[in-house]
Amino acid sequence: AMGKSAQFPFHTWLADAMAGPTPVSALIHAATMVTAGVYLVIRASTLYDLVPEVSYIIALLGAFVAIFAASMALVARDLKRIIAYSTLSQLGYMFVAAGLGAYGIALFHLATHAFFKSLLFLGAGNVMHAMNDKLDIKKMGGLFKPLKFTAILMCIGSLALAGIYPFAGFFSKDLILGYS
Repeated sequence: AMGKSAQFPFHTWLADAMAGPTPVSALIHAATMVTAGVYLVIRASTLYDLVPEVSYIIALLGAFVAIFAASMALVARDLKRIIAYSTLSQLGYMFVAAGLGAYGIALFHLATHAFFKSLLFLGAGNVMHAMNDKLDIKKMGGLFKPLKFTAILMCIGSLALAGIYPFAGFFSKDLILGYS
């Protein structure tokens, strides 16, 4: 489950896997493939309930990955890598919730994450198309006027990703933080 969801120390493949394909195939990968590890941890929860120490290790690794991946996203310049690292960070949140026994909250964050991440991936595809497949965010200035609708939608997705009220990410992250 940790390898499927690219949790530490198995995290190195995710950014490379999402940086290569088109945004739509990366979206399918982010929304279904890597979240399968979280679902596997939730389904195997009866095993983790027998040995609570394993659950705490899962939660600690999830917290570490959430912070580590968010830090990596802050210094990355490639648009799809930034989205990949943010996916990894959100998976860390889900593992924290699952490790603490808040399985319903982990699934809720999984569902909300799928919605705002799909918005970001599709918006990134539109930006890439407008930039002739250039991914360096340092060269993406001045796109608000030609891509006004995309910019607004990506701002909404980014606010949800950041957990700002009243967007979906706020409610799921608030429940995770409240439970922990």
